Amino acid sequence: MGKIYTALGLMSGTSMDGVDASIIKSDGNDEYSIKLDKYFEYGKEIRHKLIDIRDKILMAEDLNEHSEEIKLIEREVTLFHADAVNKIIETSKIEIDLLGFHGQTIFHDPKKKITKQLGDGSLLSQLTKKIVVYNFRQNDLKNGGQGAPLASIYHKLLAKTFEEKKKIKLPIIILNIGGIANITSIYENSKLASMDIGPGNCLIDKWIRVNSDNKFDENGDIARAGKIDRFILEQTIDSFYYNDISKKKSLDTNDFNITFAKGLSLEDGAATITELTADIISKKLTDKNVYVCGGGRKNKYLIDTIQNKIKGKILQIDKLGIDGNYIESQAFAYLAIRSYLRLPISFPETTGCKEPCTGGAMVKNY
Repeated sequence: MGKIYTALGLMSGTSMDGVDASIIKSDGNDEYSIKLDKYFEYGKEIRHKLIDIRDKILMAEDLNEHSEEIKLIEREVTLFHADAVNKIIETSKIEIDLLGFHGQTIFHDPKKKITKQLGDGSLLSQLTKKIVVYNFRQNDLKNGGQGAPLASIYHKLLAKTFEEKKKIKLPIIILNIGGIANITSIYENSKLASMDIGPGNCLIDKWIRVNSDNKFDENGDIARAGKIDRFILEQTIDSFYYNDISKKKSLDTNDFNITFAKGLSLEDGAATITELTADIISKKLTDKNVYVCGGGRKNKYLIDTIQNKIKGKILQIDKLGIDGNYIESQAFAYLAIRSYLRLPISFPETTGCKEPCTGGAMVKNY
């Protein structure tokens, strides 16, 4: 066992609702313990600004066109993260060695090797007096990878723990349903494979947001009350598999839109979009047991719909004694430690990079 570091991971996902924060202690390899999980919700104003700028950035050129606006929002996002970090340090009294700062993704295009996460690592370091590891995806893109998914190596660590302490049998799949859905398959020989597989919550959330005063479809109740439009559904599924999106290892919310459901009622649109989401996710699941994490696991109708389409069993990862809301923020705490130690965080079988590579820029600005 090597030296144990204490890292605070910060993750704001594609739902843009707030920041998940987790403290873990780890040697960057097999030793780890979770010390704290906490959520900080964005205010209405910052959330609207983030959604608005993301919707404006449809191609790489838009990053230049909206650069001034991006700088202002980036500062605001960084200040929000700094406030969260300082509150945690003050209240937890845990001594932090490193911050793993994912930032807020507004654009991701692996083909052009461009990814943009809002977040100023240098400013965060200055405001918190901590070493900050950030910009996790860029090195993977430089090495021929897709820049995502990155949590796979942490999923592998969790699976090893579940096997030893909870006596679960490998192989298993960890399914993360955030804005985008991704899977990590972990095998008996410690091999792993992962990829983004399609929309998670992004289409459902957008439909609900645009057509009602709600932020999301709680428990899937709106979709459950609707009727699936089979004609629209089949056309949209065909379109998904016909174009290049289904072949990507890494996806962005801009790869999907809700225009296909235009004209449907709130309930029927939600039902059709949820069915589409479940269909795409289920096609990548085998007969292995699936442990689900991320916000989408709370959408009971979505989970039931996926379960009805697969042979394996879908189980909530929370039943193994870990909070399924915070797997990603824990992962970025772990990745910060691995990056600090220059250990690989992405692999050919996870992101498609040419060879295992580390990632994350490091800054100490105090």
